[in-house]
Amino acid sequence: MTDVTQGAATGSDTVWEEHVAVIDRIPRWLAMAMLFVLVVGIWDLVTRFEVVSPIILPTPLETLEDLIFVGNNLISGGYMLDALWTTTLTVLYGFLIAIAIGFSLGVLVGETKFGERAVMPYLVAIDTMPKVAFAPLFIAWLGFDIASKVALAAFIATFPIVVATAAGLYAASENERMLFKSIGATRIQTLLRLKLPTGLPYVFTGLKIAAVGVMAGAITGEFLGGGKGFGALIRQSASQLDTPRVFALILYLSLLGLALFFVVVWMQRRFVFWNKSDRPGGVG
Repeated sequence: MTDVTQGAATGSDTVWEEHVAVIDRIPRWLAMAMLFVLVVGIWDLVTRFEVVSPIILPTPLETLEDLIFVGNNLISGGYMLDALWTTTLTVLYGFLIAIAIGFSLGVLVGETKFGERAVMPYLVAIDTMPKVAFAPLFIAWLGFDIASKVALAAFIATFPIVVATAAGLYAASENERMLFKSIGATRIQTLLRLKLPTGLPYVFTGLKIAAVGVMAGAITGEFLGGGKGFGALIRQSASQLDTPRVFALILYLSLLGLALFFVVVWMQRRFVFWNKSDRPGGVG
């Protein structure tokens, strides 16, 4: 009987043992390298056999040459470094403004009936509008300087922070809220000591989404409204059909976006270290 029971237990363990696919056993660095080689290889074949016009899609070698050119210009302190600094300031200012406005509105929506019933419907209505269409308005109101680009970047990045903050304030369980109420905690004490700490993972999720959106807003503003940033350089290169330069500038911009994103991830791990629900892969 014991052998049968042990055999049944062993069989049960075998049935419920999680099967790991072969592809999931590949180390992360190797998987990323293989995917990179695959994408570049397909890209090279498409350009080599002229499936797409070379005017539209440059070869990997042409793009690499322009990547080196842009990199040398940045290292030597040329005009592209000034453009990158302008874009960086636009992104940072827009992100900070979005955090301030988004967090304040998120607390208003998540903590008050007025915010939930009166403010949130307007925020949803505004968010459903095509935000790029607001670029001419910001340019008309604030001019062609950096202010209009910052405004558009903050405008695009604000809503995810509002929603994430409001959702985070609802994350505390009913038992936890009742506990704070039973010990006589005020509304402010409950907000600061229970709801906000519990909702921080939600807030940082909104910040990561906003970090992507603020980049799109800044570049769109520069692309449509002139200025001296990388968006203006992309527009100039595109008007000259210099697609290798466009690809190179976009790749460097992606590095800026990744840097901002991983700063948010680092802050999440620094301030929400107690949360163990981060997904594997290092993106939080």
